[in-house]
Amino acid sequence: MYHTRLRVTCDPEYAEILMAEIAEAGFDTFLETDNGFEAYVELEKFDKEQLEFIKEKYDSQTPIIFYQDRIERRNWNEEWEKNYKPIVVEGKCLIRADFHEPEKKYPYEVIITPKMSFGTGHHQTTYLMIKNQMEIDHRGKRVMDAGCGTAILSVMASKLGATEVQAFDIDEWSVSNGRENIEVNQCQNAHNQQGKLSELKFQGLFDIILANINKNVLLEEMRLYQKYLRPGGILLLSGFYSDDIPDLLAEGIQCGLVELKRDELENWAALVLIRVAT
Repeated sequence: MYHTRLRVTCDPEYAEILMAEIAEAGFDTFLETDNGFEAYVELEKFDKEQLEFIKEKYDSQTPIIFYQDRIERRNWNEEWEKNYKPIVVEGKCLIRADFHEPEKKYPYEVIITPKMSFGTGHHQTTYLMIKNQMEIDHRGKRVMDAGCGTAILSVMASKLGATEVQAFDIDEWSVSNGRENIEVNQCQNAHNQQGKLSELKFQGLFDIILANINKNVLLEEMRLYQKYLRPGGILLLSGFYSDDIPDLLAEGIQCGLVELKRDELENWAALVLIRVAT
């Protein structure tokens, strides 16, 4: 049997949303690559018009390349497992899949099977988020994980001692995957739902808000983060480039948020902000 393979070259910050969109066109298997990802579907069993619409939709926002060819059927699980390696963050947190051997020498262990969702620890922004989470006191805190993807940050928050974690994502697949990862890590205090922050309703304020999304979404939702963050609460952001820091800080200041720390890795960045008391 043959499959259609779609090779997508794109900016890393667009990979997650493009995977979600392409899944709607019929593709059902995805493998990350160094410059984007590959998508697979049984030969010709996809919506060609929808795929072209997706290409045109994002072409105006970012440089992307679609290349289609035909390949013989593979053992996708074996292929994925071969390319997915464990990662250790700052010598303290092992991030692995359930088919990797556990290593008890690290203080924290997070089991993540990402499927189509974003957040394995391998991307620089996820690494930065986990690194900076480990420097923030989560004990007894209420945490929001905005645009949670695999829910890796929710799991980390729970393991760091948070009493409650509220996670959400706009993508149904990510929510399903996130719930699986929350369950396998036995994080009973973490809850995941589908939706946008502007549409969801949360009771009370949060001590910590985590958001590893992209610059445009972060700018759009900054005031909502401030609305849900208690005075003195921490907002940890990533998903953007170092050059984007001034724009995000300017918007943060407008919302009563000031910088505590910044961190950078290979041109990607993270910001730790605090809501000043009013």
